[in-house]
Amino acid sequence: MTVSLGPGAPVLAFDVGGTDLKSGLVTADGDIVGVQRTPTPVQPEHTEKAVLETITRLGAELRQQHPEIDPQAVGLIAPGVVDDDNGIGLFAENLNWQDVPFRDLTEKAFGLPASFTHDVRAAGEAEYRLGPASQYRNALVVTIGTGIAGAIFIDGKPYAGEGYAGELGHSVIAPGGEPCACGGRGCLEAIASAAAITRRYNRITSVPVPGAREVLERARSGDTDAEAVWITALDALGLGLSHATALLAPQVIVLGGGLAQAGDALFTPVRERLYSHLTFHRRPELMQASIGQDAGLVGAAMRARAILETP
Repeated sequence: MTVSLGPGAPVLAFDVGGTDLKSGLVTADGDIVGVQRTPTPVQPEHTEKAVLETITRLGAELRQQHPEIDPQAVGLIAPGVVDDDNGIGLFAENLNWQDVPFRDLTEKAFGLPASFTHDVRAAGEAEYRLGPASQYRNALVVTIGTGIAGAIFIDGKPYAGEGYAGELGHSVIAPGGEPCACGGRGCLEAIASAAAITRRYNRITSVPVPGAREVLERARSGDTDAEAVWITALDALGLGLSHATALLAPQVIVLGGGLAQAGDALFTPVRERLYSHLTFHRRPELMQASIGQDAGLVGAAMRARAILETP
């Protein structure tokens, strides 16, 4: 789905993921141009330094390629625990940083106002504001990729919990189970994220695969190991979403990220498992994300524009 943000200030947008870093320039008409994927420069320590160097370079390249566009602000998003209000990356277990003042550092690097927020909250806001979920007052938008996290909307407003809300991937589903990058064991993310599905399958097979899509393909072709890994992930997702439903009573749960591209192979069994755990609870509609792979960039741009509109 090609999404336009509509008219507004031109801005630079950067989406730092666990694997890739996406960059783009948003025009005054709201179109995203120059979208590019770059490997995230993960370091054993202080990945933030390499990330800031990379986005500064990419920003300069975008401006050089599109001299007619003069960005007025920068939107940066990243995974982990993020304090949106103060623009601080509190903790990112997969990217090896802690207590990094990203907003201030980005403003200094670009000489422009900057926003910094959580990647899933930004992508979730794009999905909630611009996609079909906008018809609901209470929604949960969950991204399943390298990790698992959710964006929460209550009475039409985002809820961040000072950066700690929405970490669905680090709820314990199987106590004492798979080790998680956060230091826990049995977390949903360690069982059902795309990265976990790939890792768990490759651990037990003699012919490794590059991603969760291939695990699903092998499960469909009769590979019993792949089928077991896939079913365990589905079970974990259904249980994890039932916990979120019992707590938040969302009218809709939107699933996005790479794993959501599995379509009915994911949604039908997860819906069945989710509903099987619910009794008196409101049963949320389960919906596939509609914005597409650039939802994070769209959300980052929305946040960058918002800071220019704030008195």
